[in-house]
Amino acid sequence: MIVRQIWTANKWRNYNYLIVCRATGEALAIDPLDHEKCLREAAEGGWKITQILNTHHHGDHIGGNEAMIAATGARLLAHHQAGDKISGIDRGLQADDIVSVGTTVQLKILDTPGHTMSHVCALSLGDAPHLFCGDTLFNAGAGNCHNGGHPDALYRTFVEQLHKLPEETRIYPGHDYLENNLRFTLDREPGNAEARALLDEVVAGYDPAEPFISDIGTERSINTFFRLNNEEIVQKLRAESADFPAHPTDRDVFLRLRELRNSW
Repeated sequence: MIVRQIWTANKWRNYNYLIVCRATGEALAIDPLDHEKCLREAAEGGWKITQILNTHHHGDHIGGNEAMIAATGARLLAHHQAGDKISGIDRGLQADDIVSVGTTVQLKILDTPGHTMSHVCALSLGDAPHLFCGDTLFNAGAGNCHNGGHPDALYRTFVEQLHKLPEETRIYPGHDYLENNLRFTLDREPGNAEARALLDEVVAGYDPAEPFISDIGTERSINTFFRLNNEEIVQKLRAESADFPAHPTDRDVFLRLRELRNSW
């Protein structure tokens, strides 16, 4: 499997992706907002885009669909309940569906509500798992729930699905928010040495076009939304708010962190 992570350099800091079968040169484009960059990348590689996968319906993820389909004739794949928000879906996806790319690539679909209620992630099957996670999971962060999502659903997605992925699972998010997310982690957990060291590297010189590729094991160390039992995080939440439970559940911690990140 070939993965091309395409930095759009737009104001939303989107990443688009091409996933390519080495044997056939067939490619799947994930959220190809910048269709021109995606088409150029495919042409340079000698690949044919035959499918588009939308992780969710927001405009900065589906805005390139029409031009991409016009240029390639690609089939459009998206959540099976997103038909009223994404036009022209050829295949509605449900949890555990398999999307094949050429003859060598298989992606397992995860139904991951929270950022929106019709959001999917794609997990590659094989020895080195890759998670294409749209706006559910970011490097050192989690998606917001402002536009059609719900934080309770996002919490369940994290604890019931993302937490259970193998530590070596590589993370390919829909945006680059790494610096702000690390700063939030450190605001919540100032003693997090790994997050501090990574932030120092980012500040010293970080090019989103040559991105930091995280994995689930690393996220467990630097992403506050994976660190719900961390005592420093819990103590700070207690100190800041008289109504925060003395013995909070993981859900209590997650929801308060998501609320705080909204205004960060």
